[in-house]
Amino acid sequence: MGKFTRNRWRLRLQEIIYEADTPAGKLFDVVLLIAILASIVLVMLESVKSIDARFHAFLNISEWVITILFSIEYIARILTVKKPFNYIFSFYGIVDFLATIPKYISLLVGGVHALAALRALRLLRVFRILKLARYLGASNTLINAIKASRAKISVFLFTVLIVAIILGTIMYLIEGEANGFTNIPKSVYWCIVTLTTVGFGDIAPQTPLGQFIASLVMILGYGIIAVPTGIVSAEYTSQSRLNKEKAPESSGKKNSSSIALNSQCCSNCLNESHRDDAEYCFKCGCKLHHD
Repeated sequence: MGKFTRNRWRLRLQEIIYEADTPAGKLFDVVLLIAILASIVLVMLESVKSIDARFHAFLNISEWVITILFSIEYIARILTVKKPFNYIFSFYGIVDFLATIPKYISLLVGGVHALAALRALRLLRVFRILKLARYLGASNTLINAIKASRAKISVFLFTVLIVAIILGTIMYLIEGEANGFTNIPKSVYWCIVTLTTVGFGDIAPQTPLGQFIASLVMILGYGIIAVPTGIVSAEYTSQSRLNKEKAPESSGKKNSSSIALNSQCCSNCLNESHRDDAEYCFKCGCKLHHD
């Protein structure tokens, strides 16, 4: 009886944490999102010396409250999966750990000489912003668009690199060491900076021919910026169109033979992409728990 009760308790907790379709799961996600955003704001405010000096106690207490909440969440996630190490060593498991541990480390590190290390450890709490990614469903479309366009972007970047090497070498021959182009790598660096329209101004061509080529490089830079943006935008539009085409099939899954994917998470391997009629996880074979 006790074991049965514990299993029901674990299944209920797993449903709240990993399944966003249930009311309790949605409430959990909303509360967690608010806590993550609050922690990011606190870290930002704490970095402002004037604010930290005036509200240090409040910021410290608030940070401890959020850290304890994240610790409870981290432990709960470990307890609800059948293979805890799968979660602990997963990407989000490591992010959750890095987002929680710095505050506890600050208790163990003391002394004036450790203050610089404490400031560095506090920066690790910025990892909490990565926890937001799992709750942004639209980010999947952007990720798929970037993956679909990576081949085109790779070819484009390789072409830009070749252009930068050629133009950098030409500028080295034209300007020479007297005008700051002391070697080819530094000339290529100037070309990359100019192509990306950053323009630090530490190197500038002095000859008329060099200035003419620099003008062409700057104009070319504006065109180059638009290319990867257009590639990703086109793929994003394509992915959005595919998602819209799949939406009617998903809404009519009960009255047709089409099968859509749901967001139910496997408690064993944490995989979320399962068919609506699936009883077992297609990745590990573990039985799925339907509502």
